[in-house]
Amino acid sequence: MPYVIVLVLLVVIVALLVQYWYIVVPIALVVTLAVLLPRIIRHVRMRRYFASEAFLAHKAEIASVVTEHNDIASYVAEIRGTGSFGIGKSSTGSQASLATFQNTSQYAYRRDRNVAQYGAPNVHNCSLQIVRNAAGDPLKYVMKYFDIAATDATLIDVESLGQSISRLEDAVRNLKQRENAISNSFDPPAFILKHYGNEFMSQVGVNLSPVTVPYPEYVFEYVSAGGNSSQRTSFKLDTSAIDALLAALSQKMHFSKSVAGQRALMTASLRESIKRRDDYACKYCLVSVAVEPHLLLEVDHIVPVSKGGLSIVDNLQTLCWRCNRSKSNKLPSS
Repeated sequence: MPYVIVLVLLVVIVALLVQYWYIVVPIALVVTLAVLLPRIIRHVRMRRYFASEAFLAHKAEIASVVTEHNDIASYVAEIRGTGSFGIGKSSTGSQASLATFQNTSQYAYRRDRNVAQYGAPNVHNCSLQIVRNAAGDPLKYVMKYFDIAATDATLIDVESLGQSISRLEDAVRNLKQRENAISNSFDPPAFILKHYGNEFMSQVGVNLSPVTVPYPEYVFEYVSAGGNSSQRTSFKLDTSAIDALLAALSQKMHFSKSVAGQRALMTASLRESIKRRDDYACKYCLVSVAVEPHLLLEVDHIVPVSKGGLSIVDNLQTLCWRCNRSKSNKLPSS
């Protein structure tokens, strides 16, 4: 019955449209123009702006700044591809891929609403009590259930993770600052940034980087047998969490004879203190933030960790990103 009513209404509407087309068509045209005309005008204004002498002259003026930005965008991708962004893994479900699971219930069967993630390296399937305890003391439980032991090797791995994340954070932040500075130097009309932001950067020649910081995230998950309830605690290993993890590992190793356990920790505060000690200037090329406000600085191991270098003040120096990339893991004498 409802379908019949709808059909009748459609027939009536079509009949009215046919009968009064001379009224309907002009109205439709006016509405279409009202919607499309502002967009057409805006598009024309946008094209005129990008073709203007002022825009093209300033684009040529800051070509070297844009080139520097694009080089750092490429460097960001390089850090993301070669850096260390993970540590530890859960053993639960490590062999889950060897078997298949199927719910063959027939009577009063209801599909599971929650399914456990077996075999995921950063997901620990556990009891509800562990999920709740992990929420109160995440570092302790991450170290225990994701096999992050207090050893020299682990300490070095965590420092490497912190260094990779810190470098990527600084580089991504530097890109954003450069993009804002480039945009502000043009001072484009508001509608350009609002409607054509990416087009604006493309016209200027800026390569926008899609890279974000992949912070490791650890999950403690409880799923009931029937899948009807689940709870989880998530812990993201960002810079502050990595510093706390380094402190916890160091505390456990404090009374050992380990060389790594007795040295300074490569934390965010140590990296900042090295930059401050070096007057925020590159020790190789001597360029400083006083001369180049958007200079990307990094803290480098003079003797690389891969060649036995330690994170001690005397083995750390400030380098600009270009000098650090060219130095790589070479020894000072090479």
